[in-house]
Amino acid sequence: MTIKLDDVAKLAGVSKTTVSRVLNNRGYLSEETKKKVNKAMKELNYQPNAVARQLFRKKTNLVGLIFPTVDNPFFGELVAELEPRLFKAGFKVFIGNSMNDPEKEKAYLRELISNQVDGLIVGAHNYNIDEYMNTNLPIVAIDRIINKDIPVISSDNYQGGKLATELLIKRGAKFIVITDGPLSLQTPAHKRRQAYKDVMKAHGLEPRTFLINFSWSIEKKKRSIEKMFQKFPTMDGVFATNDIDAAMVWQTAEELGIEVPADLKIIGYDSAHSTRLLLPKLTTIEQPISAMAEAAVHTLLQRISGENIICEQVLPVRVWHGRSV
Repeated sequence: MTIKLDDVAKLAGVSKTTVSRVLNNRGYLSEETKKKVNKAMKELNYQPNAVARQLFRKKTNLVGLIFPTVDNPFFGELVAELEPRLFKAGFKVFIGNSMNDPEKEKAYLRELISNQVDGLIVGAHNYNIDEYMNTNLPIVAIDRIINKDIPVISSDNYQGGKLATELLIKRGAKFIVITDGPLSLQTPAHKRRQAYKDVMKAHGLEPRTFLINFSWSIEKKKRSIEKMFQKFPTMDGVFATNDIDAAMVWQTAEELGIEVPADLKIIGYDSAHSTRLLLPKLTTIEQPISAMAEAAVHTLLQRISGENIICEQVLPVRVWHGRSV
């Protein structure tokens, strides 16, 4: 027997119009109403007609982007790559800087949904935000895990961590420290640290992780990095899992009279154009930012059109050779 919209409405105790609004995320709906309708659809195993939904939806030709901050070279370049591709596809863009503040991210998300955007591309790193679970909007994530239904675009983080650690060891470093963000973040980027640990253990070396929160101010990061030098006075290598941290480690080393790379070898991660321009001597793992943006936009357009998609796309990385290793 074919389950129809009427069946869902009857079981949920709401009108057909309300069911349609839940399906297409249109108009004001309470969380209780959404839960009743979604529960009824699940119980009846209702499969909405993609073509009918497409006809029902009134496209706004707006797409929302939510990232931690465009002040970071990686995210700034990523947004710069996403926007013209979306514009070429006929979409205008709303941008939200979440600063890794979950309340700010929720506020942006609610505002974007209320403005009836056609889709979202997100790279902020807050977890368990209900608004992501309760929306039927097409969403694509870049380097973050939201839930199993939302596709993820990322670079090959494990390979990047492996390349960075092996290069430091090859150049003679033995006491190598990795800087990384909060372990609670649900992001494929943590594979960089896992690769570092695997390579270190394979060479009989002890892994050491120093945590630096991405959302900290520059001043707080600087104080933290100074403490890292105090905690590990004999370290001869640092794998910074982003280029901002790598630059600050290098700056602190110079202030302490430590020569790079003679006394301390440093490798970063991201290799945005602005970083290579301002820090051409920094050796770093280059993420394919342009290709990641292309994959994210292509996947979002597929989701908006109701096409089948690849849930996880991992793009290759390479070493950008400077003079810090």
